[in-house]
Amino acid sequence: MKPASLRPDDSLPAPHLPLPPPWPGREVLLDGTVTYVRETPATGPDAEPALYVHGLGGSAQNWTDLAGLLAGRLAGQAIDLPGFGRSEPGPRYTIPAFTDRVVRWIEQSDRGPVHLFGNSLGGAVSVRVAALRPDLVRTLTLISPALPFLDFRRSLQGRMLPLLAIPRAERVAAWRLAQLAPEVMARQVMEACIADLTRISEQRRREAVEEIRVRYEAAHYAAAYVRTFRGLVSSFLRSYLPGSGSLWRLAATVPVPTLVIGGRQDRLVDVRVAPQAARVIPDSRLLMLDGVGHLAQLEVPRIVARAVLGLLAESGSRPFAGTGESGPGRDMAG
Repeated sequence: MKPASLRPDDSLPAPHLPLPPPWPGREVLLDGTVTYVRETPATGPDAEPALYVHGLGGSAQNWTDLAGLLAGRLAGQAIDLPGFGRSEPGPRYTIPAFTDRVVRWIEQSDRGPVHLFGNSLGGAVSVRVAALRPDLVRTLTLISPALPFLDFRRSLQGRMLPLLAIPRAERVAAWRLAQLAPEVMARQVMEACIADLTRISEQRRREAVEEIRVRYEAAHYAAAYVRTFRGLVSSFLRSYLPGSGSLWRLAATVPVPTLVIGGRQDRLVDVRVAPQAARVIPDSRLLMLDGVGHLAQLEVPRIVARAVLGLLAESGSRPFAGTGESGPGRDMAG
């Protein structure tokens, strides 16, 4: 493990307003069900393929800003996992099942190997993809990856654990959703995921509310959320038992250059997980961000993008054409 390096801010496109809307998407048929994929067109002639995987309760829309900032280097696609965003529900909501879906999409789209990004749940899925199918992955970027930890007092999600013991918990979750207006739910989600809400523009807040409305219209959403949470907790417990399915043991076999980013004010994943992931993954770089929560790609996308450019330069993906010298990350980093 070594410190992540950040490329200069002027290596990125200049900030501009208004912000771009969520990238356009399309429905694709994958294993007999509809999967929604958003496309971020490349703005550079030699851009390489990238795939972005969201977290529990999120969607491809979570990657709008980061994918745009990296479009000069990466031709991005962001996938809605089964049951989330605009994708149809799936038969199973486990880490292996989501891994299979990501692998199938990389194979079907014929874009591999890709630069793979995963946030939270998507981070756990991406670790499994990189460990089991390294032929499909060029580099790996993990943002607050939901790798196993057992002290749920360190996560707001710990409040949901009793729900898993209730028969037909999906109905309870659906009832709870129905009690909250989309605006209230969007605010609660942001407060849980973002350390400093002043960093989120009014435009992005409105888009978050609209994304919540999409969830409310999907009858399967509550079941997908609860079943995915149950699958995630099960994977955590199995990781501390003998066997080959441990996410930590798989992480130790990841062979590709990896960037791990964590927020010190993460309220959903134990803040000790990101440093542990960087220690376990052989060719890793770590960036810990002060004053940042669970969704660094939303909260401080330019810092995340600079770290990704540093990873690409170090991995030899393509000679870096920007200006300035790389060095250990300092902005908000500890």
